[in-house]
Amino acid sequence: MFDFRYHAVSLAAVLVALAVGVLLGVAIGDAGLVSSAEKQVRSSLRDDVRGAQVKERAANAQLETAQRYERASYPFVVAGRLQGAKVGLLFLGEPNESIASDVRAALVGTGADLSGTLALKQPPDTAALAANAKGKRYVELDSTPKLLTPFGKTIGRQLILGGELLKSEANVLFSTRAGGLGPFDSIVVVRVPRVLSGEAAENTNRLEDGIMAGLTLTRSPVVGVQSEATRPSQIAWYRERGLSSVDDINQTAGQAALVLALAGAQGSFGSGPDAGSLLPGPELAGG
Repeated sequence: MFDFRYHAVSLAAVLVALAVGVLLGVAIGDAGLVSSAEKQVRSSLRDDVRGAQVKERAANAQLETAQRYERASYPFVVAGRLQGAKVGLLFLGEPNESIASDVRAALVGTGADLSGTLALKQPPDTAALAANAKGKRYVELDSTPKLLTPFGKTIGRQLILGGELLKSEANVLFSTRAGGLGPFDSIVVVRVPRVLSGEAAENTNRLEDGIMAGLTLTRSPVVGVQSEATRPSQIAWYRERGLSSVDDINQTAGQAALVLALAGAQGSFGSGPDAGSLLPGPELAGG
């Protein structure tokens, strides 16, 4: 015969079994829910990745088409624009072969000739410049550095018009030379970022400012260029000295802008924050 204690133990055992069953059921059910949700998330992520890959392929195809169009249309844009022109390339500092190559590429098909590449020595050797200026006012360059500004002005003018001072000073004035000294019909200027201080910086600035003033006084096209990677940007420096400019000479659009600027268009062109427009407008590019 069962007594009360046996009945109580049996009832407790039944309740424990029920509790364990409920907990196991919930755990199994939760595991199923988690597994299902995880599968849905994974499936959604896979769909997102596939969608992004499709869009990337489409964007790359569009970019390739645009680049092919640029390359195909470039000769029609620049053809004969600079027929017979003698173009000079002037580096203010160490020459950059990559930019020189971009400038040469820009002139292909224009009818122009890159007839001289020069690199201005920094800082200027005032003693040597003064020694070569015999019989001229610039014999005092070494003792009077302020003369570098009018000296540079004369040099800038003679790069376009020709002159004896440029010829006599060339070996000291330029660190490297390729081709002729001019006279040029137009000049492409590349100002190379530099680290100078004190008197070296002051004398370099005086000479550069003088050369830019002399170039612009001739009213011949003078265009400052840089690549997209140039840091810091030199576009503001060009603008302050009255030069047109191109900030992306490494791009097809920048090379077209250079040709149009050498043909007479004025402004700051390119894709950077200092540019006024990518290319000259039709009213500037015509002719």
